[in-house]
Amino acid sequence: MVENKSFFGRLFQICNYAFLGAFACATFLPFVHVVASSFADPAQLARGGLIFWPEHANLLAYKEIFATPTIFKGLRSSIVITVIGTFVSLSVTMFTAYPLAQSRFRSKNIFMGLVIVTLVFDGGMIPTFMVVRDLGLIDSIWALILPVAVLPAWLIVMRNFIKNIPGELQEASYIEGANDAQVFFRIVLPLSKPALATFVVLYGVMYWNSWFSALIYLNNPDWYPIQVILRQIILSAQGVGTDSLAQSQISPMGVRMAVVVVATLPIMCVYPFLQKYFVQGMMLGSVKG
Repeated sequence: MVENKSFFGRLFQICNYAFLGAFACATFLPFVHVVASSFADPAQLARGGLIFWPEHANLLAYKEIFATPTIFKGLRSSIVITVIGTFVSLSVTMFTAYPLAQSRFRSKNIFMGLVIVTLVFDGGMIPTFMVVRDLGLIDSIWALILPVAVLPAWLIVMRNFIKNIPGELQEASYIEGANDAQVFFRIVLPLSKPALATFVVLYGVMYWNSWFSALIYLNNPDWYPIQVILRQIILSAQGVGTDSLAQSQISPMGVRMAVVVVATLPIMCVYPFLQKYFVQGMMLGSVKG
């Protein structure tokens, strides 16, 4: 009987590894195709199909996109929106989750009920646009940040994480004469580094990939984020700088793939440094209700 369990256990492990390997390939190979296509020559791209290795690698597509200020403006806008938005969202989330995690806060159930209601009911795009317009945020980066400054589901996760912090630490600080601000900045905030790293990734990716709000609220093309520029290039099917492309015979497909790489690479470089905190923060924040 032990041998049968051991056999089925090994079989399950092999099938599990095979499934995870296939899933990893299914998610990784498309990105390999995009990177290889960005370096491929127009003749190889014209033949179509999947490309996993460029036959004649070149940097013409990257030279083309970096020769125009459009990409740099998009990267600048995305960096500014991501940095400011992540800081604002982290601040609002922490300052809201901390009192909701305190048992001595008598009205916490009322506020938690309001938070949960927003998970089910949403005002919709048109009412949200009217609110943003009446606040005078049109054509401002704050229109991309303030409406999504805090997400209810992530607020609940942060609240649960703070509730997992031993209450004895806070009670000892209160006995020694510390107030709520001192407890928050000296105890809760340092112990919340895994959760903070988690939400840096979550909010950072959210703001970096945001494009629909920019189309609605921004009228000045100089403040379009990189994702909006990427969308315009893909939909136009002509790439950046049509005249220069016609003269240099650069493939529009190669230019689009190069823009995808440029738009994806910065946020991918941040994740490896926060990966261990990301996993730990998500696990701890989902244990206690």
